[in-house]
Amino acid sequence: MTAMKTLPEEMRAIAHEDYPLAPLTLYKVGGSARLALVPRNADEACAAYAWMLDQGEPIVVLGGGSNVLVADEGFPGIVLVTTQMNAMESLGEDRYYVEAGAVLWDVVTEIMLKNNYDLVGGLTGIPGSVGGAMYMNAGTVNGTVCQVLESVDVITSDKPRHTVPMNEALYGYRGQSYCPPGGLLVSGVFKFWKTDEPQQPIYDHYIARRQRTQPKGNCCGSVFKNPEGNHAGRLIESCGLKGTRHGGAVISDMHANFILNDRDGTADDIKALIEIVRERVLDEHGIRLETEVVPIG
Repeated sequence: MTAMKTLPEEMRAIAHEDYPLAPLTLYKVGGSARLALVPRNADEACAAYAWMLDQGEPIVVLGGGSNVLVADEGFPGIVLVTTQMNAMESLGEDRYYVEAGAVLWDVVTEIMLKNNYDLVGGLTGIPGSVGGAMYMNAGTVNGTVCQVLESVDVITSDKPRHTVPMNEALYGYRGQSYCPPGGLLVSGVFKFWKTDEPQQPIYDHYIARRQRTQPKGNCCGSVFKNPEGNHAGRLIESCGLKGTRHGGAVISDMHANFILNDRDGTADDIKALIEIVRERVLDEHGIRLETEVVPIG
């Protein structure tokens, strides 16, 4: 019996078999999910997630696809795709309810800039969904997503939807402890604060800077986390790895911490370059780089 036949009737409208995942990712590589559920709002997402847990199969949550690498063979289990969960609603007093599938860029341009809220410099130009940004605590040296979160709504395998008040003990550099791997971030309540410093020039500055320093093309952004007190890009460049190619993937000549799919590359091509970088940096600097990009499948 196929998974579609076991689905509750009310969920069949959001279910898709052999669902292509590559178009959902910035790398544009990878195979299909055996089954994907694409909820249109938070309630459907909660029901879909609960059903997924009961199936005893591998599961994964996929948002904007900005920081993932899907295997060429695809994913043999069930994927919950959050891209249609994109509600953004003002709650008053500089607070906003935002669902996980909303685009982080829209939060910056439609909420932060229009109200001259602080921390625009920390979140400008970061691709992907709000859910992914919350999960990774995305940001820059100028600030991160978790700093403007009042609370998050989370579902896990052992706890139904619940609200977690945010505090500094729950997050750090490119990570957090309020949503475990395999959990579902449903939404967040953002709490912003106004500033007297005009934010539009700050936004324009960081957009122009990214255009000057970061390559264009199919890539996930920074592949490796910065080791404490150092920069991954600087370490990789010092190993002479800029321009190194494997099949259709290449380490950028512009920024060594970017791997591009520039010639119809595969996930295996990208993975091969990741391993080349890890081995070389470890050999030459004694530092084991950790990836920001998350493998699926």
